[in-house]
Amino acid sequence: MKRAALYLRVSTVDQHPETQVYDLQQMAAQRGYEIAKEYTDRISGAKARRPGLDEMMRDARRGRFDVVMVWACDRIARSTRHFLEVLDELNRLNIEFISFREQIDTGGPLGRAIVVIIGAIAELERSLIVERVRAGMRRARLEGRHIGRPALDLDHAAIRRDRQRGMSLGQLAREHRVSRTTIHRVLHEHARTAQENVA
Repeated sequence: MKRAALYLRVSTVDQHPETQVYDLQQMAAQRGYEIAKEYTDRISGAKARRPGLDEMMRDARRGRFDVVMVWACDRIARSTRHFLEVLDELNRLNIEFISFREQIDTGGPLGRAIVVIIGAIAELERSLIVERVRAGMRRARLEGRHIGRPALDLDHAAIRRDRQRGMSLGQLAREHRVSRTTIHRVLHEHARTAQENVA
């Protein structure tokens, strides 16, 4: 028996998910699915943070169900891109996706074809993002702009003097406004250079 997760979302606190629940429970019963858990969000579809959806995706990664059922595709995602990402991840986890209103079922041949198309679109979107980033970096280099974090302007001599005065790594980091790792690296490089000079 397949374990099903029901995901329900209503846009405002005045709406109720009972209609969605009834339709999905009926569909699950017709297909012989065991309902593992219901996840509900009472929030706008455009909101990035959705506790119910986040919890469902965490449980999906833990293998706690085999099928995700929604009343409509627009219930699960805040944008087309987000919908593609969710469906792509469910597909990679071998979890079927069923939408009651659109009659999408990725467990059947047509549904699997839809997943392939969606996966291709998601991959194309990722490639376009990577290409845009690379194009931006190329343009920045051509314009002579620095890419990445600015180089640290450290007074190595002052760091060594403060260390000789007995300051700890934490105190040095606070004094020179850098991380303890950076202080350790500066002191280590100095010690290594000193050894090489002696040798």
